[in-house]
Amino acid sequence: MSDTADREGSVTVVGTAHISSASVEEVEETIDRERPDVVAVELDEGRYRQLQGETPEDLDASDLLRGNTVFQFLAYWMLSYVQTKMGERFDVTPGADMMAAVETAEGLNLDVALVDREIQTTIQRFWARMSLTEKLRMIGGLAFGVGDSRAAGLVLGLAIGIVAGPIIALFGGSFGVTDALLVRVTGAALVGIAAAYLVDRLGRGSLSPDGRLFAAIGGGGLLGIGLLLTGVVDPYVEAYLGGFVVNAVGSLTLGITTGILVGGVVALFLGLFEDDRPEEGGLEELSMEELTDTDVVSMMMEEFRQFSPGGAEALIDERDAYIAHKLVALREAGYHVVAVVGAGHQAGIERYLREPEALPPMEELTGTERGRGIPWFKVIGVVFSIGFVAFFLLLAMAGVRDGFLLRLFAAWFLINAVFAFSLAKLAGARWTSAGVGGAVAWLTSINPMLAPGWFAGYAELRHLRVNVGDITRLNEILSDETRPVSEIVSEMFDVPLFRLIMVVAMTNVGSMIATFLFATYVLPMFFAELGGVEAVGREMVRGAQNSADLIWRTIT
Repeated sequence: MSDTADREGSVTVVGTAHISSASVEEVEETIDRERPDVVAVELDEGRYRQLQGETPEDLDASDLLRGNTVFQFLAYWMLSYVQTKMGERFDVTPGADMMAAVETAEGLNLDVALVDREIQTTIQRFWARMSLTEKLRMIGGLAFGVGDSRAAGLVLGLAIGIVAGPIIALFGGSFGVTDALLVRVTGAALVGIAAAYLVDRLGRGSLSPDGRLFAAIGGGGLLGIGLLLTGVVDPYVEAYLGGFVVNAVGSLTLGITTGILVGGVVALFLGLFEDDRPEEGGLEELSMEELTDTDVVSMMMEEFRQFSPGGAEALIDERDAYIAHKLVALREAGYHVVAVVGAGHQAGIERYLREPEALPPMEELTGTERGRGIPWFKVIGVVFSIGFVAFFLLLAMAGVRDGFLLRLFAAWFLINAVFAFSLAKLAGARWTSAGVGGAVAWLTSINPMLAPGWFAGYAELRHLRVNVGDITRLNEILSDETRPVSEIVSEMFDVPLFRLIMVVAMTNVGSMIATFLFATYVLPMFFAELGGVEAVGREMVRGAQNSADLIWRTIT
């Protein structure tokens, strides 16, 4: 850099749209005209190397699998996908404005400063600042489309069904759900699912992916309805399946069927009020002039702020302050700077440049954000862990026979292992990885500091190499809207990063489902052996008394 000790520095801010060819021309013209000492760009080191075409770095397994990092990755992917779609809309590579700034500076032998905060820090703080409701709305809106009544009805139906199933299992007898009905529903459900799977396998060579899906649902559904009406397989269900399987499968099938019917009615009701006209103001309606117009950008930022005040603070306000800190330091050092930033950051940065005393301390803008509010999931996990240990300990102290406790623990182990293993395999895990997840699921489901998906993920990483370049591949796959959904999903599972994330997530989901089913289906069956819930409560009280007596005798 040139000698700047005896002169006053300055900063010229250029606001751009990251997917705008007009912004590229403006950047090049401004740098060529101003000939600054430094060209500052809204990039961090990682994104700069990626735009330079360097080989993407492999992701650190310990970072990827720890805590909320999976969800932070999803947030980053969603933001990246939206920007990629906008780039396709305007036929410009995302980040072209930043690369134009870098290349123009290098062509004029000017220094380049990377002034943005690391993307990992921004995404972590963005995710931590969002409330649970905001996270669900963001993921649900991007995954299903906020205006799709069919998707809304399906999700609502499944949610109702999952809750209704255990209720039917526990209290179904009170409103007419007989054992004979559960037997018939169980037979129809199991045979129908098996038939649907067989149709799908047989149709691989002759049917399209969507054709196989419709054939499987239609064939399995019709066969299931036929068996439900005739009861042909009822004797085999009674002979070979135990009461637990019949009760669990039958009640869950009834619950989900009821939920889907309710969801269908809701979807139909919502559809009556939907406007068939194309929505105005969407991405297709935006012009490039609007994307860089100050008033329009400000309006978009305010809409996002209303959706998630905390998320906007991490994604917009904190980065305004971070970038301004860097620019103020360059200005105070006497450099003439042209700063190329997104149009949404221009106003905030310029305000801080005018009033640098208003800048928050730099240490408040860096580091890991712990989130705000009460961590309810961790609280629930700790309470569940304490309750689980206390349950077994108090029954043992009450003198409940060892055989009962061993069978109860075996049921806990098996149901966790089966569901964690099965869902891991469904996500594409290797046999060994799914086996590891299933083997530790019983332990991790009672410890909020662990998760079976971590163990399955570490085992899977022995055979996978994942890096941030996988996100680009995922965006390319999702961009092809002409292909069947099933084919797109299948190709996404071929991307190592996506398969790893799904293995981790599905293993954890399997353990969560198993915990729920154990509490609602299995425990009531074991409680019956001791005389019901009231009898178990009395045994636990007796166990507490015996424990207190033992402690008192020990200390006295």
